[in-house]
Amino acid sequence: MKKLIVIVALMLGIAVAASAQPRALGLRGGGWVSELSYQHSLGENFLEADLGWWYSGGVNVAAAYDFSIAPLGPFNFYAGPAAELYTYNYVNGDGNNAMGLQVGVGAQIGLEYFFDAIPFQVSLDWRPMLHFLGGVGFGWQGIALGIRYAF
Repeated sequence: MKKLIVIVALMLGIAVAASAQPRALGLRGGGWVSELSYQHSLGENFLEADLGWWYSGGVNVAAAYDFSIAPLGPFNFYAGPAAELYTYNYVNGDGNNAMGLQVGVGAQIGLEYFFDAIPFQVSLDWRPMLHFLGGVGFGWQGIALGIRYAF
């Protein structure tokens, strides 16, 4: 019985600590992709997870762990490692439509602004990626504007 009480108390404590962390949900878009974006604060740093769709067809899942490098009042400059997995449409050698799969690792670097009067944040970031499935390539076009509701 004591073990059960300790386990339940520990689980409740973890749930309360997780729910006390600031979060943000919104949209991130630009370049070739639009994404539904979620941020979860981990102290001064944060984890960002994005689910998106490519303008040319296909979907992507991306994640970044960003370090707060220079918080200056309502501004925050951040950077960190990132990874993504996405599908894309193309025309193969036979002239038929086909779908490809790509995996990438890279970085995310950006600047965000937090509004004082309303619970919103705006960010501008760049997420360059090195893709390595089915050939190696560099994706430089990951510049995007983000608008998120902070809660």
